[in-house]
Amino acid sequence: MVMDKASSLALERLAADAARPLAGGVRRDCGDFGIRIGRDGSWFYRGSAIHRMALVRLFSRALERDANGQYWLATPAERGRIAVDDVPFVAVSLEVANPGAQQRLIFRTNVDEIVTLDAVHPLRIAEERMTRTPVPYILVRDGLEARIARPVFYELVDLSGEEQVEGETAYGVWSSAKFFPLGRLRPAG
Repeated sequence: MVMDKASSLALERLAADAARPLAGGVRRDCGDFGIRIGRDGSWFYRGSAIHRMALVRLFSRALERDANGQYWLATPAERGRIAVDDVPFVAVSLEVANPGAQQRLIFRTNVDEIVTLDAVHPLRIAEERMTRTPVPYILVRDGLEARIARPVFYELVDLSGEEQVEGETAYGVWSSAKFFPLGRLRPAG
């Protein structure tokens, strides 16, 4: 679906508000903004894809998540709820800095945000209910996660090895002097 002129103008107004603070710092609650982030990291406004990456990046920097798990687009002037199908970001590439014992695993998201796997930005492995396959996530900032894209997860698996964790053999990766399990190894039989 192609975005109509009125929708495009509404997005432009929202983007302009993101750069303009309100006197007294009071935000107006605007309810639902009509923005949705798809599972693949695509952004939509009232069902139409937002193709301008500069606009998506601007909005992604204004993204917040409250204690109830609700996502908000919060500018200095106003805030509104947005829908997120899974998590707001997708980790689309991986770089290994200082390979070996002191390596750092650095991810780039679909909005060009860079995050290093460390104690502040940990890895979380969930399980897809239907297929029981692992679904990996990394914390980007303030309760906002990136789902690690399947090809990037395969790169992580290639870098992984076995370690003893709490009396069990775990399979995982080292980054920033910390071990991050990808899964537990079950004894054969």
